[in-house]
Amino acid sequence: MSRLRISFFFSLLVLAVTATAQNQPQQDSTSKKSDVDIIHGDRVGQRTIDTCVYKILSGNVQLRQGKTLFNCDSVAINETTKILEAFGHVHINDNDSVHTYSDYLRYLMKDRKAFLKDNVRLTDGKGTLTTPTLDYDVPTKTGMYTQGGKLVSEKSVLTSQEGYYYGETRDALFKKNVKLVDPENNVTTDTLWFNTYTRKATFTVPTHIVNKAGTVIDTKDGYYDFNTKRNYFGKRPVIKDGSSILIADDIANDDSTGFGEARGNVIFRDTAQGTTLIANNVKTNKKESALLATENPVIILKQDNDSIYIAADTFYSAKLSSLIQSRYVANVRDSALLNDSIRQPYIITGKNGKDSSNDRFIEAYFNVRIYSDSLQAVCDSLFYSLSDTTFRLFRNPIVWAQRSQITGDTIYIFTANKKPHRMFAFDNSLAVNKVAVKDNFFNQVKGRTMNAYFKDGSIEWTHTKGSQAEYIYYALDEQNRYIGVNKSSSDVIDMYFENKEPTILKLFNAVKGNMSPMGQVDHDNMKLRGFRWQEDRRPKTKYELFGH
Repeated sequence: MSRLRISFFFSLLVLAVTATAQNQPQQDSTSKKSDVDIIHGDRVGQRTIDTCVYKILSGNVQLRQGKTLFNCDSVAINETTKILEAFGHVHINDNDSVHTYSDYLRYLMKDRKAFLKDNVRLTDGKGTLTTPTLDYDVPTKTGMYTQGGKLVSEKSVLTSQEGYYYGETRDALFKKNVKLVDPENNVTTDTLWFNTYTRKATFTVPTHIVNKAGTVIDTKDGYYDFNTKRNYFGKRPVIKDGSSILIADDIANDDSTGFGEARGNVIFRDTAQGTTLIANNVKTNKKESALLATENPVIILKQDNDSIYIAADTFYSAKLSSLIQSRYVANVRDSALLNDSIRQPYIITGKNGKDSSNDRFIEAYFNVRIYSDSLQAVCDSLFYSLSDTTFRLFRNPIVWAQRSQITGDTIYIFTANKKPHRMFAFDNSLAVNKVAVKDNFFNQVKGRTMNAYFKDGSIEWTHTKGSQAEYIYYALDEQNRYIGVNKSSSDVIDMYFENKEPTILKLFNAVKGNMSPMGQVDHDNMKLRGFRWQEDRRPKTKYELFGH
């Protein structure tokens, strides 16, 4: 109804001055009766109504105020209140930087404030804003809408209930029911900043992002640069990508290169593999599916009742297929029991070579520590393949299982369902078992290679080989009293355990040795070469690993 009254009033004004205007000369463009200069109007007239003087122009109207140009079909200028109303094809050219279009304009000439409605469109050359109504402040180049609006910037489309545009900086603030749709991302939030020149979106409140690959990001702070493809998310963002979840204090990515970094209390969880990585810094390479974890990293391999915890100075993980497929490593799974070969080519691949879910390896460097309820270990470095689920421990590895300690130059731990199934130590292998807590006596078996077989998380028996495999065994009677010490050697030594204690020894080929009474033995020197009881290095709880 108000629009009809305005149109009717304006029509009366035009009719009232038409005859007079046709007989009057064209108004000078530098008229002093108005705060705007009249450049052109096909028809120009003047009318006084209720003490208000109106200047009426119609047909290809052009006005100017400072560096701001106005175009429209017709205009009524109130010389008393310094308010003009423009109708039809309204165009405000603000110093060739911001252009605003509408069907209707109400303009306060003194304050240089504009109210536009109907088919409103604002553009700065980089983005175009459309809205039903817009308040625009010419001096500050600031616009505001409250009845819904849409900004289109290249391939990005932003919609919201409220919006504010700042022409000097080309920043736009969107509020209430904000949605950003882009070929790369869909963003939903309640408040969002967007710069039409840099095409950088900034988040300051809880924001939900879904990219074209299906990755879901929830953040309370950060930005996404649509030009550089760089992004940053703060205040504990959560990123879900398929079966993996990444949480950190802040996360930064460069989607153009695939590089990313998560910092502060990082948690990376792969629910499909049942693995969790905890660290203070994780760097990623998405194109190579690789990550590097530092600053107190810990990996947890989840299983039903006995998860495996691994700590190290550094973890590196990538696709197994990115490594050389064939190399000389110990072919221990199939032939170690027969010939202990360490020079046969061993192919590290999945069983069918096509299982991408197992196409991953983990490397741990320096100060490696492993803890599970059934087994603990330390070493200098470690390699773990999801393809064969084997832990390879290098440089001075030590493994503890119950009251046994096993060492060697290199140790492999084979797992089934993430539980130890078999352990293979080669080159200078040595197993030590403390006979009793109160006594400083140790059963010992030494050889070139050693296989230890597990049952229900405990060592069931060991198979030791060497040109002269050796053992020291403290024999007990049925009342668990010491009988003597047996020190012998042979080519092969098998030791069987019951209730986690060695009970049966079997020696094969070239057997030599003797039993000595307890009183005739120098127990302090009853040690095989390389013996070192290193219980002090043994991880006692999983919590120790988090403070390493």
